[in-house]
Amino acid sequence: MHMTDREVWAEAAFEILSGVAGRYHAVMEYAELGAEIQERSGVPTKSPVHNWVPGALRVVAARCVTEGVPPLTSLVVRKDSGMVGDGYDAVLTATGADPIDDEIQREKHAAQSRLACYQWANADGLPADGGHPALTPKLAASVARKAKANPPPPKVCPKCNMALLPIGICDSCG
Repeated sequence: MHMTDREVWAEAAFEILSGVAGRYHAVMEYAELGAEIQERSGVPTKSPVHNWVPGALRVVAARCVTEGVPPLTSLVVRKDSGMVGDGYDAVLTATGADPIDDEIQREKHAAQSRLACYQWANADGLPADGGHPALTPKLAASVARKAKANPPPPKVCPKCNMALLPIGICDSCG
């Protein structure tokens, strides 16, 4: 039986991502994955990565569900943001879950999925306690920058509306 290019690419992607899962907190960018898929599969394409990799990843997501493997496609992130982005919806669909519209909630779900991948692969560097879900370093840095740029408003005294001291006591009212 002859496999389609997409099936050949999906087979290569499954193998590649299984390897990525073997390194705790490792992820792979779409372009990196695309280049490695073509090299490993021996099936080149001149088509841009965003035109063909998502289709191969949908096949991988379905295979993960069928074989009881955590969603390896959660390990693939965008170079610009470190996020799984809308492409992660294929994982959610394959597992029977609804798409997640809130970006940060989707990324937190993907972080849980990545942790399951690292545990499944018994990843190098996986802590004895089983590890913890984590946003990608690029996304975590972006979230931290936004939090620093937009600190929460100070707590105020309900009596006089003055800002409370860090210990939670009003300097005016006591």
